[in-house]
Formats: sequence, structure tokens, C-alpha cells
Amino acid sequence: MRARRRRLLFVVLAILGVGIAAALALDAMRSNISYFFSPSQVAAGEAPADALFRLGGLVVPGSLVRQADGLTRVFAVTDNAATRKVSYTGILPDLFGEGQGVVAKGRLGADGVFYAEEVLAKHDESYLPPEVAASLQPTGVEGDAAGTATGR
Repeated sequence: MRARRRRLLFVVLAILGVGIAAALALDAMRSNISYFFSPSQVAAGEAPADALFRLGGLVVPGSLVRQADGLTRVFAVTDNAATRKVSYTGILPDLFGEGQGVVAKGRLGADGVFYAEEVLAKHDESYLPPEVAASLQPTGVEGDAAGTATGR
């Protein structure tokens, strides 16, 4: 009888331990999720105001401005329907450029500016992140962006 209780206690503790570990793992995964939104969706108020999310599109030519501190860059991202101003402090990727596809991870400020913590640029002329390509409006896209946005 005593051995049976010990085994039962062991099984109950094992199940409890696995349950706690699973709950902690799920909570950690949930806190690392960041959803993708296009500038149009952000303008429509679909993006969360107080959570991390990814914003993607094309960097508007002529919009890249270096701030006085030398590390902060402000640029505009568009999906050819709406444009959102992005501020990033840090070193931009080597492949970052105006007219290129970009995905930025960060938060939307109270002033409507997207404050990026991380900026990712496309890696060659023929690739555009799928989320960005899907969010781009087909009208008004020119040059290289037209081929990448439509998958040609």
C-alpha cells in the first residue's frame, strides 16, 4: 500500500511538473510573437498601439534622413497605398536602401511614428519578404520593385 501511494505521488508530481513546464514554454512563445502589418493596416488602426509588431514595405525614395546624433535614421515605408514614418537608432543593414524592401520590428509611438528596434533589408534584387510582397499594392510600383512585388 505504501509503495502504491509513493508511485501515485510520483506520477502526480511528474504530471504537475510537465504541466508547469508546458505553461512556461507557451507563455514565452506568446511573448515573442510579433505580427506583421502593412502601412495601410497601421493607418486603419489595425496594429496594436502598445505591443511589438513588424511593419514592412518599400523605403520611399528621398525619405532617408540622418538625425543630428549620427545614429538615428528616419525614413518612410510605403505599401503604395499608405506611408508610415519609421525611426531607427543603430546601424542599418548593408543592403538597406531607398526603394528597397524592408521589414522593421518595433512599436508605434503616440506621435504616430513607428520606433523600430530592428530593421531587416532584402538580400538581393529578386527577393522581397512574402509579407511585404503581399501587402504591396500593384498600382504605382515601378522598376525592380514591380518585378519583386509581383513575383516575376
